[in-house]
Amino acid sequence: MKLEEKRPGENARMYAQRMILDNIINLELPPGSALSENELSLALRLSRTPVREALIEMGRLGLVEIIPQKGSFVTRIDYELIEESKFMRLSLENSVLRLICGQGISEESMERIRHCMAAQKTTAETCTDYGIMMQLDKEFHRLLFASVGKLRTHEFLQTQMVHFDRLRTLAYETLKKAKVDQMINDHENVLYALEKRDGELAEMVMTRHLTRHEIDKKELDNYCPDYFTQIVDM
Repeated sequence: MKLEEKRPGENARMYAQRMILDNIINLELPPGSALSENELSLALRLSRTPVREALIEMGRLGLVEIIPQKGSFVTRIDYELIEESKFMRLSLENSVLRLICGQGISEESMERIRHCMAAQKTTAETCTDYGIMMQLDKEFHRLLFASVGKLRTHEFLQTQMVHFDRLRTLAYETLKKAKVDQMINDHENVLYALEKRDGELAEMVMTRHLTRHEIDKKELDNYCPDYFTQIVDM
């Protein structure tokens, strides 16, 4: 597990929940792996109670399966859940793009988006830690929501994206440079459409960007089939 220090004001349960969630999404706790309350407690330097509470919350999110008399296990990646997450995200992000192109945004907001785009290009030249690129990817999308005053909508959306995020982590680790190049190209095209205030083009590019996992599916399944539930045609 990769661990971080507690944040200010973060109690034991919140810390356990954040660390377990981060490690599941980042595949440090891979799909199908067993989770021991004792081992997690030792790693996190916490009692078993907050760890147990965190596992129950992960169960509520569909990331952990708790089987009586057997233990707790990280769930496998389910494409049906990913498709539902994609539907929600695509609907909201395209609505944000329509707002940006329709009502416009401040030059300050646009400059923040451009700065994030520049950081992605610079980082991609030398970066081998694809987790950093994934964070820059997330920041680009967060800035879109922020530019039209919809950060609370973005925060809610993030709570629904945990299954999608596991797949994105796997895609970055598996496809590496090709995935980064795709991401940057897509973001550049979104930014171009926003600068032209072309809502139709922006939505077309975003739809392609958020549905690339359908193209990646076969390669990812071949790379680590045990990570997935039964694959269904899409």
